[in-house]
Amino acid sequence: MDHSFALSIPDADLEPDPLDPSQIVSGAPEVSGKLLWESPDGRRLRGIWQITPGVATDTEADEMFVVVSGRATVAVEGGETLELAPGTVGILREGDRTTWTVHETLRKAYAIDLGPEAPEAPEGA
Repeated sequence: MDHSFALSIPDADLEPDPLDPSQIVSGAPEVSGKLLWESPDGRRLRGIWQITPGVATDTEADEMFVVVSGRATVAVEGGETLELAPGTVGILREGDRTTWTVHETLRKAYAIDLGPEAPEAPEGA
């Protein structure tokens, strides 16, 4: 969108965004989301994301999010275990390998920063 706006996160309609089957550890978690804003270079994203109960793995981008509804436990490989509930703010670092155990359908608002693009290789490289 190219203008200021507000919307109700709990009431927002989301579009299906299927998980890669290799990410599903157990259950049948389903993901949906809504991209609200993207920078012109595609490196900054703002949106809403939801996942239903089950267990899935992911490799994260630099992200800050706020949980609006639901509950989950996120195990960060080699790091902390995050307990997520409504009102929780979370920070994930690019490259974090995570396992999401979703106890109740979780909905969050997020801001992702993909960082600068890698420089292009010189011609002939």
